[in-house]
Parts: sequence; C-alpha cells; structure tokens
Amino acid sequence: MMDLVDLRTFVRIAELRSVSAAARSLDAPKSSISRSLARLEASIGAVLVERSTRHLRLTDAGTLLLPHALRILNDVDEAGNALGSFAGKPRGTLRVNAPFTFAVGLLAPMLPGFRTRHPDVRVVLTIDNRTIDVLAEEADLVVRIGTLAESGLISRRLATMHLWTCASPAYLAARGVPASVDDLGGHDLLDRADRATKWTFRTGEREEAAVEFQPVMVVPEPAAMLVVLVGGGGIARLPDFLAAPAIARGELVRVLPAHEPESVDVHALYPSHRSLSAKVRVFIDALVVHLKAHPASRIST
Repeated sequence: MMDLVDLRTFVRIAELRSVSAAARSLDAPKSSISRSLARLEASIGAVLVERSTRHLRLTDAGTLLLPHALRILNDVDEAGNALGSFAGKPRGTLRVNAPFTFAVGLLAPMLPGFRTRHPDVRVVLTIDNRTIDVLAEEADLVVRIGTLAESGLISRRLATMHLWTCASPAYLAARGVPASVDDLGGHDLLDRADRATKWTFRTGEREEAAVEFQPVMVVPEPAAMLVVLVGGGGIARLPDFLAAPAIARGELVRVLPAHEPESVDVHALYPSHRSLSAKVRVFIDALVVHLKAHPASRIST
C-alpha cells in the first residue's frame, strides 16, 4: 500500500526534477528523500525515476503515476481543509510570500495578533520581490503589488495604495520647489526601473500633464529609495505607507501635492487547483482589516 508521505515526496521530486531540490523544499535530509522514494517504488513494484549524475527523468511508470498522485494528494488536502473549516478552527502551516517593503512595513506587524487569534496556524513568511514559481516553492499565498502578469493563479484585491511624489526639504531648498509638472524636467528624478519612465499627474478626473525621463538613479527597493530621498538624492515616488511616516517626521515633503497620486492595487494570489482553505481565508481577511486600519497609510480596501 502506498504511503501518503512517500507519495508526496515523489511528487516533489517529479516537480523539481531533483532529489536534492526536493530535500531542500521538504526540509528533510537527502537520504530520507531517497529512502522514501525507494519505499514507494518497492510498494508499487516499479522504478519511478531514472537518475544520472546530472539528470533525473520519470520512467513510464512514474509518468503514469504522477497525475494520479497529484489528484490523491489534492483530495487529501481538500478533505483536511473541509474538516478544518467544519470545525471552525484554521490549522496547519501557511506559507506566505511578499515583497520586502510590504512584508516589513505592513505584513509583519500583523503577525503577532494573527498568531494570538489563530494559534494552530503556523505562518512561514518568505520575502521576495521577484516573480516566484508558487508550485515549486509551495507557497499557499503570494502578495504582489501593481499590474499582475498572467499566472493561472486566483487573485483577490486586498487594497489600493497610492504613490506619493516626494523629496527631502534639503534637496528642495537647494534645487527649488517644482511649481508644475513641467518643472520636474529640471530635477533629479529617480525610479525603480532602469528604463525610460513616464509619470502622469492628474487633477480630478482630468489628465493634466506627464513627464517622461530617464532616471538619474535606479533604486528597485522602495525602502532603499526612502533612504536615498531622505539623504537628498532627488525626487521619486514612494508608497504612501512608507512615505507618510517620513513626512510626519519632517524628513520628506510631497512634491506637487495638489495633484492626485497614482494608485496601484495590492493582490493576494493563490493556486487555482487549491480551494480557499480556512487558514488562507482567515489570513486574507485579517490582512484586509489590518491594511484598512493602518495609521500611516491612505490605503483603501
């Protein structure tokens, strides 16, 4: 009879095409992963993978087993989620991935309270600005900001945050305060992307003007951009939750504050083949409440 642990190990090996990668993913010794695979092969009576020094591929038996194994494990997970929901008590490990600045500034502060309310949910937070392979990294929930690429994941909008155009008082004292969008052309403009950039400024519903520029400095991480701006590095756009405390401390001021800030959406994403389990649902709900109540933010949910 097949063991579910061994079956899950086989699926990880098949997905990652590596015993070593599967061991890292499952946080288990490589020897344990190899023994688990051997037990499964012995119980089935067939070799499931062929390994060389550099490559691993599924045998015909392994290829045949994989979709059945995925379905079995998904059914088991669904049953566990259903029972957890029935009992009204979310439980289990919840793997969450979020960008650095969002994780530090908004997500991490809510974790102690979430843990108090849901002690049977073990949160594993990973921080990454890149687009990750949700299946390969076993993330239950991913938070991303801005336009979403096609991914096959289910998305839920958590909030809309605003991007404020900011500079330090020292920079503006030295270079002058822009009175119009056109004035920005004579300033040091910074951005997160190393490409020609366009900032659009609006008053009400009317598009007033835009400035196109090649950034004089590229700083991909908003938290690092904040440090650069406070040091007098130029003018850039920052998320409101990051800019607001610095403005309150007098370290930054808004540039062209009469213009409506650009907005970006914050989304939670999770794999389409999984149901919205109790642990994911309560975490998303808690995050929405936390974002709405955040004191240093103009985030709207």
